Amino acid sequence: MNFKIDNLQYCNWSRKIFKINREAELDAVHVTIVYHEDFDELQKIIDSWNKHFKENSDLIFLGKDFKDIEKAKKENKTAIFFGFQNCSPIEDDISLVEKVYRQGCRFMQLTYNNQSLLATGCYEKVDSGVTNFGREVIKEMNRVGIVIDMSHSAEQSTLDAINISEKPIAITHANPKFWHSAKRNKSNDLLKTLADSGGMLGLSLYAHHLKNGTNCTLESFCEMTARTAEIMGVKNIGIGSDLCLEQPDNIVEWMRNGTWAKVKNYGEGSKNKPGFPKQPDWFLDARGFKNLNFGLKKVGFNKEEVDGILGNNWYNFYKGIN
Repeated sequence: MNFKIDNLQYCNWSRKIFKINREAELDAVHVTIVYHEDFDELQKIIDSWNKHFKENSDLIFLGKDFKDIEKAKKENKTAIFFGFQNCSPIEDDISLVEKVYRQGCRFMQLTYNNQSLLATGCYEKVDSGVTNFGREVIKEMNRVGIVIDMSHSAEQSTLDAINISEKPIAITHANPKFWHSAKRNKSNDLLKTLADSGGMLGLSLYAHHLKNGTNCTLESFCEMTARTAEIMGVKNIGIGSDLCLEQPDNIVEWMRNGTWAKVKNYGEGSKNKPGFPKQPDWFLDARGFKNLNFGLKKVGFNKEEVDGILGNNWYNFYKGIN
């Protein structure tokens, strides 16, 4: 059984977008439901998702483990897996790790760009690694079944997380630095260490992380994927598109600033990169998986390898962490 999985989207969710994901035949999507919200704010977001599930029950349902990916495939639906791009909902209380797991959280970044109570983000000048609290949270995440996600984390913090975690971690949405030097793209050494530990990399289609941005070609992206497979092994690579469909530009400013900065478009949203970038024309939305299927085969991947990159590798990762 082959699966199609996009392991990161942050869209302005609507029935229209759920239909697009079904047209793309996505069996599972890991969706970001938190950037900077605390535990109480998370409850309001979960309420809104419960409404989505009720009103779109013919298209989506809440996914909790790999069996739900199988269920989605059989029912022609998309399993939605909750994830946080920051650790803000657990505040400074380790008991909240289990509580957010019970509410559906299956992925959590230890930090989003900046220093958190757990680790260092990729935009900090000094990377002090995983903190004492971070070590304890990683153990608790391992225990309850939340995947450690280091997509926006600095290098030493990511290496620390790999070493501390007793389960494989994930970088759900990033690209290799050799291809494009965006601050949160990853070094060859880190990617090799990630793969050696059984971890997964989700390649991102977000234009700021692509060589030549919006003008990135399908051929360039697929050639990058082939070279990344040489570093990591093809079974450790998937897609984490980082699609942000129909989000207004003020949302990206909030993503970058949170509640801690008054300047506009902090960090990767510099003066040269305001608002959301346009997607490449070959990946305007998840229906671009068809183009990826074509492009990956063209650069030399066989059918089994392409099926792995487009979903089966993520499915095996989900299955292995249970």
